[in-house]
Amino acid sequence: MAEDTVATSSSKEEETAHTGNQADNNYTITNSPKANVKDPEIFCCLLQPASPESNPDYIGIRRFLLFRKAESGHHRRLEWRCNGKGYAAYRNYIRKPRNGQSSQAPSNPSSPGHSGRWLSSSSPLSYTLEVDSWNSGRDLRSGNPTSSHRTSFSSIASENDHLHRRGAEAAYSFVGMHCVFDHCKSAVTVLKFGHMSSDLLAYGSSDGTLAVCSVSEPPSLIKILSGHSKDVTDFDFSSNNQYIASSSMDKTVRVWELSKGICIRVIYGVSSQLCIRFHPVNNNFLSVSNASKEITVFNFSTGRTITKLVFDSEVTSMDHDHTGQIIFCGDAQGCIYSVNMDSHTGALSHSHRNKSSSTRKSPFTTVKYRSFSLLAGGPVLLTCTQDGSLSFFSVSLEVQGYLTLRCSLKLTPRVHSIRASFCPLLSLEKGEYIVAGSEDTNVYFYDLTRPRHPCVNKLQGHRFPVIGVAWNYGENLLASSDLYGVVIVWKRAKTS
Repeated sequence: MAEDTVATSSSKEEETAHTGNQADNNYTITNSPKANVKDPEIFCCLLQPASPESNPDYIGIRRFLLFRKAESGHHRRLEWRCNGKGYAAYRNYIRKPRNGQSSQAPSNPSSPGHSGRWLSSSSPLSYTLEVDSWNSGRDLRSGNPTSSHRTSFSSIASENDHLHRRGAEAAYSFVGMHCVFDHCKSAVTVLKFGHMSSDLLAYGSSDGTLAVCSVSEPPSLIKILSGHSKDVTDFDFSSNNQYIASSSMDKTVRVWELSKGICIRVIYGVSSQLCIRFHPVNNNFLSVSNASKEITVFNFSTGRTITKLVFDSEVTSMDHDHTGQIIFCGDAQGCIYSVNMDSHTGALSHSHRNKSSSTRKSPFTTVKYRSFSLLAGGPVLLTCTQDGSLSFFSVSLEVQGYLTLRCSLKLTPRVHSIRASFCPLLSLEKGEYIVAGSEDTNVYFYDLTRPRHPCVNKLQGHRFPVIGVAWNYGENLLASSDLYGVVIVWKRAKTS
């Protein structure tokens, strides 16, 4: 009887074991179509032998979960490869901050050519924009000179950028590229929109040509102005946008009539002409600086010289105040001059000089005047030097343009003459935002009032150092130019 009991128990155990094996076989058969995953790490997880003291139920569940997770990851990576995206895009996608995660997690900067496409996160910390991406091997020069294809860019920061997302981000975010002009075969050294114009854009290049474009839909190239034999160093629109005056390293100043696309006057000098400005009130006065350390005022109608003023070094950048009574000049030794100008006779006279405290003298690439600033409560001046020093001055027009330094920012020294510009006044925050090009191919937005973490945004799309930046009159478009001759017009996002 005892033997019968033992035999019965033994047969039950065999039946139970057979049932368990059948269940395992069912599991294997059910999941076999999904098991053709070519990742060796997956098989290492699935075929890992169990220890003698481990729980079989736990081992089965663990292997099942590992299998599903690895399979999901494999299909996700396969999907990105099939869509033509690269490693950098997948890396940036999986490193995006999620809900509850810190936006300050270290991450490498995304590559413009591998930015890819991803779904926007619901987290307020995620500011990645979704647009079509350029293939990393694609050349911007291919196709038509004017392209309206929207290229991907990202405003995610790297470890060194320290982007702080506050109210400034909403104001200086962009929906993508409005258009691209890439007909130029050499560096675009300077670009500007027309006076009180949101559509007229012109830029000069190192091959001596000037291009005049329209950025309204559809974007188009209007004229190519050829005449200079060397680099175009600067140009300026007349107040009615009918004329352009340009300066060049070929020692000439040329006046162009835009409606006909012809040069109507050439003024010859004895040295390179460095920068040029129309008088804001009396357009018959044309102020030009040259390598002979002079500023010369010409009569626009006749081309004759009205007056000259000598400086200690050549003036590399200058700008008028809104009244036309003061010219702010930055020279090659880091000094800023306030020069009085008579709006009736064109006579010039020195007023103030602001010397740089730095022992290393660097030429100015940007001198920009603005008639009002929330930070200063009045007129201000923005300067940028080639060694990466951005300075912000309040201007006292009652004391003939006396300058008071309000704040400054030190960036990485540059090899090229990279320019900066004021940003639109889009909020009532006590900040002062500026935009500047960079030799790392990005366009950066800075808040000068936050020296520890000044960068608030950046645009990626160029493949070469960005030299020039300019806003249109409506302040909804930002143009940037690079060392390879590509001009990108960015469209700013609408804000409530």
